[in-house]
Formats: sequence, C-alpha cells, structure tokens
Amino acid sequence: MEIVKPFVKWAGGKNSLIPQLTKYYPVELINGNIERYVEPFVGGGAVLLDILQKYEVKEAYAFDINKDLINCYNVIKNNVEALIQELDKKEKDFLILDSDNRQKYFYNIRTEYNSYVLNDELNIKRASEFIFLNRTCFNGLYRVNKDGKFNVPCGKYKNPTICDSNNLRNLSKLIQNVTFEYGDYRKSEDLITENTFVYFDPPYRPLSVTSGFTSYTKEDFNDENQKELAQYYNQLNLKNAKLMLSNSNPKNVNEEDNFFDTIYDGFIINEVSAKRMINSNAKGRGEISELLITNYEEQSKWNSQITSTITMEAFA
Repeated sequence: MEIVKPFVKWAGGKNSLIPQLTKYYPVELINGNIERYVEPFVGGGAVLLDILQKYEVKEAYAFDINKDLINCYNVIKNNVEALIQELDKKEKDFLILDSDNRQKYFYNIRTEYNSYVLNDELNIKRASEFIFLNRTCFNGLYRVNKDGKFNVPCGKYKNPTICDSNNLRNLSKLIQNVTFEYGDYRKSEDLITENTFVYFDPPYRPLSVTSGFTSYTKEDFNDENQKELAQYYNQLNLKNAKLMLSNSNPKNVNEEDNFFDTIYDGFIINEVSAKRMINSNAKGRGEISELLITNYEEQSKWNSQITSTITMEAFA
C-alpha cells in the first residue's frame, strides 16, 4: 500500500516533522503495549496517519473544534467515492479555465461555502468545497474571520491537484477504525487510560504579535487557554497515560520567556527543529526550534538505560 498522506494542507501540519517526532513516541507504542491512540486536536492528521501505518493500535479517536474538518474525515471514511466524483468534476472544471476565470470560479465556491452552516449530518458537497478551497487558496492556508467565514484569497497555482483519488481511497481504508468527533479537547477525557497514547497539537502560542495570523475557527486560543490545556495535560498524567504535546518555543525570540517551562513544570521539555512553511514573508520561513513536551523519557534514553542494566547484570 502506498504511503497515505494528509488530504489537506494545514498550517502547523506535522508531515515534515514526522522523522523527528517518531523518536519521541513512547516505547510502549513500539512494543505494542498501547491499545488506544487519541488526538484531541487532529488538524491535518499527519501523526495519526503515521501511527496507523506503523503500529498496531486497537482503536483510535480524533477530535477537533473545526466542524468542517471533522465532516471531511467522516465523508472520506464513509463515502469516499461520492467525494471523489465531486472533486474530480471541480478539478476538471477549474483547470481548463484561464487565470481570470479561475479567480471567478474560486470566489463563487468560496461564497457558496460561506453562505450556509454545516449541520450534524455528513455533507459530501461541503467536504468537496472545503478540499477545493484548501487546494486552490493562497498558500493552502485554512483561516476564518471572527464570523467563522473562510477568507483566504485565491492562489496562483498552475496545475493544483484537487482530486487525489488514490490517496483518498487509501486514506479511507486506513481510517476505518478511527472515530472522528467534533468537539473540544476535553471531550477525550473519558477515553484516556494507562494504555493510551495521547498526542496534543494545539494552536501554537504566537512567537510575536504579528505571527498569530492563523485562525482555524472563529475562537482564539490565548495564554489562558494554554494554561487550561496544561492543567488538562497534568490531569491525564495522573491516569498514567503516555502524553506528547507540541508547541512553539518562545525562546526563539526571547530567551527569558519561560511560559512553557512554568506551566509544564515537572515534565520533559524537548526541542525539535522545524521549518515555517506558511508565512507571508519568505524570510520568515527559516528553521526554528519547537517544543515537544512528554511525560516520559525519549526512546534513546530509555534504550540506553536498558543497555546499561543488561551490561551491569552481565558483569555482576
């Protein structure tokens, strides 16, 4: 089976970071002792897809407060062929147009998308509009205004892939045992046990006033929300679940900023290198440091401890 990729471009998506993140997966996941995987902020789902393709977990749950995103996952899971038909038509209609008419087509779809609200039923048409806009908008950025309206302008791609039918079919097969639910991260609480691995990828704390330009829903995620999430993280730690959380590293711009050191005091704060892929200024797309907070030691340290124990026993 081909490697399954995220179906959507997502600001802060973890696809490029997977080789680094895998080094911090809990040993229990690798050893097959994790029975359940939970993502309270699924977003583009890169980590979810990586885990489903590499490890055996009996069940997985994914949550997000972006209702349209959850609708897309559930449409792909339950009715992928109908979605492919809708996207294939949009792709053919769009690609034959010249630049000016592509702009008109895009803004017509955007206006239609913003004209109604998703209800609780699966909506294939809505999912196709969501994916079309994501694939053709500027920088592949999903952003809404305070009224919840998608407001990203049209991009200028020559031949964008709007209908990736092979990947959508493979994704549909992969996620058959995943439960996708619309809701706040706290909705995951009752699912967490000591045999659960939880990966948190919340909206990042902005590194500066101007860098907080992405809003995935009409609600913001401010410092108070970050503190509440840290309390929830600590609450799940008491259940002995394995926890991993990503966030920005404020020390990139201010060495004295100990915000995350304070709210995650007592946990292990690791640093990984990341590239900013979505930024209006090309100079702002360089490599920076991000935080990866765990409640367990990384694999290399755990393995070295095992090796040391074996060596000591051999010489005893």
